[in-house]
Amino acid sequence: MQAGLEKAKQHSKLSLPKLVKRAVFILLGAALVSVGLENFLVPNNIIDGGIVGISIITSHLSGIPIGVFLLLFNLPFLFIGYKQIGKTFAFSTLFAVSLMSVGTWLLHPVPPLTTDPLLAAVFGGIILGIGVGMVIRSGGSLDGTEIMAILFSKKTPFSVGEVVMFFNLFILSSAGFVFGWDHAMYSLIAYYIAFKLIDITIEGFDESKSVWIISENSRELGDAIMNRLGRGVTYLQGEGGFTGGNKLVIFCVINRLEEAKLKSIVEELDQSAFLAVGNIHDVKGGRFKKKDIH
Repeated sequence: MQAGLEKAKQHSKLSLPKLVKRAVFILLGAALVSVGLENFLVPNNIIDGGIVGISIITSHLSGIPIGVFLLLFNLPFLFIGYKQIGKTFAFSTLFAVSLMSVGTWLLHPVPPLTTDPLLAAVFGGIILGIGVGMVIRSGGSLDGTEIMAILFSKKTPFSVGEVVMFFNLFILSSAGFVFGWDHAMYSLIAYYIAFKLIDITIEGFDESKSVWIISENSRELGDAIMNRLGRGVTYLQGEGGFTGGNKLVIFCVINRLEEAKLKSIVEELDQSAFLAVGNIHDVKGGRFKKKDIH
């Protein structure tokens, strides 16, 4: 038991293939962010939230390339990230930020792909969001805002999400004074699009769903789900809070295309069954793989 506890405390090292895969995705993500900034947002005076937004404003006011500030402003948060999240995260973040800084420096002389601010906001936000999402999904970060928010949330009554929101609202509002309020509104569009694309990139398009069913015909329903839907089920023992009676709870994981069919199976076999469906963004291990049903 003691040996198991000691092993659990130790940090496992990444294998070489996983390390290479992580490095490649961080490289691609940082490259996309560099393109989104230097070929879309920065030339059109459109900013993003967080450290990136501060770097764009500071670069505009000082005339110094944005890559310098991206690296400089993120450095203090690397130490904090090392303490709060771990060594792997800190090194992955340092690698990603360094690549982004070099990428923006190399792309700075390249003319923008569009001078239309709306197109720049939309496509810059898309490219930026995908790039940032790839880096986060690979275990790194390109912005110290979230790390800073973790520290603030421990010393204030605000949550991490609220601190990030307040911080970004302040930055996006500052763009109005520096670039004009029309560019501030374009910046808000770019930020919203990037925010959504980050979520999609991290969570993926193949969204799974968890299903909980409480029924008097649990065994019959479970057999129908396995045979007609090709999904495995797990039976859990439960107890009714009001009745105190024993309940057999069905748990299974499906994809979103199978949700309608599962609901029709439940309605057909037990119209009074309790059914709860929730979103799952990541499924690993077990027997999630679908079985052929024909």
